[in-house]
Amino acid sequence: MAKRVISALDVGSSKICAVIASVEEDGIPQVIGVASQPSSGIKKGVVVNIDDAINSIASTLEAAERMAGITVPSVFLSVSGKHITSTNNKGVVAVSTDEIIEDDVFRSIESARTVSIPPGREILHVIPREFIVDSQGGVKDPVGMTGTRLEVDAHIVSATSTVLHNLLKCVQQLGLKVEDVVFSGWASSSAVLTDTEKELGVMLLDIGGGVTSIATFVEGAISYSGCVPFGGLNVTSDLAIGLRVSLDDAERVKVNAFDLMKGKASGGEIVSEASNDKKKGVRKTKVIDVSSLGIDGTKEIDRTLFEEIIEARFSEIFDLIIAQLQQSGVGTSMPAGVVLTGGSSMLPNITKIAKKVFKVPARVGYPKGLEGLVDEIISPAYSTTQGLILYGANSNGEGRISDSVGSVKGDGVGGIFSKVGRFFKNLIP
Repeated sequence: MAKRVISALDVGSSKICAVIASVEEDGIPQVIGVASQPSSGIKKGVVVNIDDAINSIASTLEAAERMAGITVPSVFLSVSGKHITSTNNKGVVAVSTDEIIEDDVFRSIESARTVSIPPGREILHVIPREFIVDSQGGVKDPVGMTGTRLEVDAHIVSATSTVLHNLLKCVQQLGLKVEDVVFSGWASSSAVLTDTEKELGVMLLDIGGGVTSIATFVEGAISYSGCVPFGGLNVTSDLAIGLRVSLDDAERVKVNAFDLMKGKASGGEIVSEASNDKKKGVRKTKVIDVSSLGIDGTKEIDRTLFEEIIEARFSEIFDLIIAQLQQSGVGTSMPAGVVLTGGSSMLPNITKIAKKVFKVPARVGYPKGLEGLVDEIISPAYSTTQGLILYGANSNGEGRISDSVGSVKGDGVGGIFSKVGRFFKNLIP
């Protein structure tokens, strides 16, 4: 059985990750090449310097190709940023025959995508949430059913055209074909969330370097997609100011925080705050030993201060997410809670902060679904990349984006017109 090669490129604000996998039909993708390098020319998910971005992408992809021992002709590409918006819209068509066929499904989806979006935006995805056949709702696959009226409730994700075209240009300048552009939150959800969580209702937060991507699911279908322009780099900046260290040193502290805080904190515990007779006890400051990081003039940092900085920033980010969801008419009381992924989800106490702010259960989501050389990409930082590979495996490699940046259309970017079997497998949880 012939194997197919799938390549994924996650272009983030802090890192660029490339993964190459091979997959047999209906098989589990096997990772054969992986590389991750610091990004340049990307800020908050948006290209700000094309030359730097091209160089970063080229070096990362070249390293992955060396490991895999092959040269890839095309990639699946992630996109994020505050320019990502979403809406839900319905499309209705009359069934052409007594029995619903594939053409009826595609016509209903085309009807749904006629939603009015502002000029200068491209539709990324049109994701069917449910089909309604003659007032019977909750249908996932209507093909073969009998009816006269077919309605689809679709989730539509769009992006700013200029941002999308600049990102595509960086990849196409390297002679690569872009198979599809996928919203990072949608990609991560396929690698991190369980079917049960999607059915109950869950919110996924992919916390990257410059952007936090949001995807909410209700009754097994995606209901909201969006981003807030804050992430791990904002935490790094706060730590640099609060701890009085350089940005590079603050980043090292942040990245190694989990391991550092697992170590024994020197300085001891609080002996007592106050006794019954109002006599105050002696407070011993808890500190974290950072001498192993080689920071000039700093061997220890105040643990309480560190935790307060982390909590203050993430509480602010989570509050912004709540405000954005409420403005869009989406609730945050998800029975399955909040799933945090992305590189910054590894920071200490983040689930505790999320539970406090959202008032629902919270967990850190680790990506799964791939085999092979996955040791380097088992961290939540690689959820989007793994999700892109899974997305590509389900799409059967059908290219949907024009080789010319100037002729990118909503139909091409959306990736809707694949064969109906894979269509439902890929788009409907």
